[in-house]
Amino acid sequence: MEINNTETTTRSNFIWDAIEQDLKEGRYQQVHTRFPPEPNGYMHIGHCKALIMDFLTAEKYGGKCNLRFDDTNPAKEDTEYVEAIKRDINWLGFHWTGGLYYASDYYDKCYEIAEDWIQRGLAYVDELTPEQMREYRGTLTKPGKNSPWRDRPAEESLDLFRRMRKGEFPEKSLTLRAKIDMASPNIVMRDPAMYRILYKEHWRTGSKWCIYPMYDFAHPIGDALEGISHSLCSLEYEIHRPLYDWVVEHSAHMLPAKPRQIEFARLNMTQTVMSKRKLRALVEGGYVKGWDDPRMPTLSALRRRGYTAAAIRDFVSRIGLSKADSTVDTQVLEACVRQDLDDKALRASAVLHPIKVVLTNWPEGEVKTIEVENHPKKPELGTHTVTLGKEIYIDTEDFMEVPVGKFLRMHPGFEVRLKAACIVKCEGVVKNDDGSIAEIHCTVDFDSFAGCEGAARKIKGKVLHWVNAADAVPFEARLYDPLLAAETELEEEAEVVTEETEEAAEEATDALTRSDYEFLKKVDPNSLTICQGVAEPFIRDCEPGTTFQFVRVGYFCKDPDSTAQLPVFNRTVGLNGIKL
Repeated sequence: MEINNTETTTRSNFIWDAIEQDLKEGRYQQVHTRFPPEPNGYMHIGHCKALIMDFLTAEKYGGKCNLRFDDTNPAKEDTEYVEAIKRDINWLGFHWTGGLYYASDYYDKCYEIAEDWIQRGLAYVDELTPEQMREYRGTLTKPGKNSPWRDRPAEESLDLFRRMRKGEFPEKSLTLRAKIDMASPNIVMRDPAMYRILYKEHWRTGSKWCIYPMYDFAHPIGDALEGISHSLCSLEYEIHRPLYDWVVEHSAHMLPAKPRQIEFARLNMTQTVMSKRKLRALVEGGYVKGWDDPRMPTLSALRRRGYTAAAIRDFVSRIGLSKADSTVDTQVLEACVRQDLDDKALRASAVLHPIKVVLTNWPEGEVKTIEVENHPKKPELGTHTVTLGKEIYIDTEDFMEVPVGKFLRMHPGFEVRLKAACIVKCEGVVKNDDGSIAEIHCTVDFDSFAGCEGAARKIKGKVLHWVNAADAVPFEARLYDPLLAAETELEEEAEVVTEETEEAAEEATDALTRSDYEFLKKVDPNSLTICQGVAEPFIRDCEPGTTFQFVRVGYFCKDPDSTAQLPVFNRTVGLNGIKL
């Protein structure tokens, strides 16, 4: 897939300025980045900023970008997520030119470095419980205190560590910690955990390991082993940078490279969930129909809804990079999608809430064929034909029996124009026994068709879209609103992996936290509306993933749930919104 990213790649930012300075000073000879997703869920829009930055940076400087899965927590990982992430990256137009790797590729090297640290007095096996460890760590204003096991002999720690690997101890009974500084003003540097016991079979390594390295230990080692020059990450990892550098520095004799970590502000968006744990709660709790439910912010869901890769890349380019956290209005992304689809999507007529109109003076059995353009701005995209007969459908919103205010659509005694066809005048309605409207009766001005003398006649009424009843195709329209109501302000916690969050995640793998329950209360139960509409035959035989602009309605993408009998279309975005 070819995507024009000229504007994106030529726009400078502080990261590229830093990289250019590094190259100029000879610190690195080649730019080599990596994208390190954790395979514990589907990628969402919040990941795109880092993903695009990693891959584009490598492209810009003629370097390489690795894809490395951070599979250090087997309790939550699955091959389904691995394959989904690969698909999403390719869909965005990127390829891992530096190779495909996994953190588990380096478990043997991580273990070797851990033993080296123990022998050099840089790490020790601790017997504090997780609760005691948090108590000993101190607070942001109070220094921590040393564990009573901190000064145990290296030989004893090494023996315990090797027995940990053999599976001789229960989970959470022993931990390998780096010996740094319990009084450090940076709480991350207060003897962080490097290894924990976890009796979970790994999806790649099987039962080979029952101890697993922590992210803060495995990540810099993986970067260095792969020869990464610039480790680009979101701003919440800034506090972890001293530990990243400490790990690399104290393993330098066993590693081939010394990467540089640079942070930028993460992507936050209004009314959008940016926590994979919360997204998993939505899926597993049945609030949505899966990771690709078009209400979800995952890339697979956005693709199913009809968002384009080019629009997402344009969006990331427009919001830019900074060091300051901010929240982007979701409408900015929608505007990028709308702008991209306006240029690409073919036009078609569809009515979401149909009501029958009878053209009372239309000759019985007569059918008129009308040629319509596929795209008003691109004649090279050709035309197709629609038919007009005695009965048509318009949208119920385009009719009022008793008009209110300056209602310029159909009402009794008023003329409107049918798009690409003729002028009709509403003469009245026929009602059902319950008082509801069964059908609208209109008369046709036959001189108002194209090529007739009255074709240019001006009227006050609007131009309405319509569908011929005789060959109308029934379809299901799925209309989506944000999962979170507009008035809801959701404070998303940063998903920084520390020993506390890893432990909490392991403990809560099969249970929701109090925060999750509070979040689920804010989900809008009316975020999906389903309409049974009708459309012209032009939309019937297209492939799933095809997007149309339904005239006067919005952009719609054909869903994989479609059948030959009932096509299903997802509303991608409406026609109106902010302008870029």
